[in-house]
Amino acid sequence: MEKQYLIDEMGLSESWRLFRIIGEFVEGVEEMHDVGPAVSIFGSARTKPEDPYYQKAHEIAGMLAENGFAVITGGGGGIMEAANKGAAEKNGKSVGLNIVLPMEQEPNPYSNIKVEFNYFFIRKVMFVKYAMAYVIMPGGFGTLDELFEAVTLIQTKRVKPLPVILFGSEYWGGLVEWIKARLLEGKLISPDDLNILKVTDDPEEILEIVKGVAALVS
Repeated sequence: MEKQYLIDEMGLSESWRLFRIIGEFVEGVEEMHDVGPAVSIFGSARTKPEDPYYQKAHEIAGMLAENGFAVITGGGGGIMEAANKGAAEKNGKSVGLNIVLPMEQEPNPYSNIKVEFNYFFIRKVMFVKYAMAYVIMPGGFGTLDELFEAVTLIQTKRVKPLPVILFGSEYWGGLVEWIKARLLEGKLISPDDLNILKVTDDPEEILEIVKGVAALVS
């Protein structure tokens, strides 16, 4: 399927590609509009079930589902699988926004709402549009892309000022210190911009943050 998609894309004119993009937006909105209060959880597709971060993602998603929050992930393996599994096991809405790639990403079996995307930028809109908070677990380039996309949209006031929660101080601490030393001290961001990020090692704290946001918007 992936190879056929790439061939189809190469053969499309710019005008016809716009129709495909519009259609993908419409499908995403139709599938997601009844999801309800939700949290997007990002993280590596390569994290194994024995990894402590996999287990924490599973725990966090289960707690969110028990408290009435849908869980949105990229629909693949690793952290995404853990979060979808945690939500599904608690009979919550477990959303998988899968991306068609020529390698690596396979949909996990634990999402009970599945949407497939060909375009990363449309998929990222869905992550942001339907979430009231973002939980960032350890991950690679894709996770960093999603992290800084969310932070930039909040910084520039293109979306509501929702919490961006980095789970794992050991993993994220170096990045936060680099941001302080290079971006903040270099006056490339303001002190308020740094407040967008929250680092924690406590799943209960994540739940309390999300509940607090839900109380404000209800």
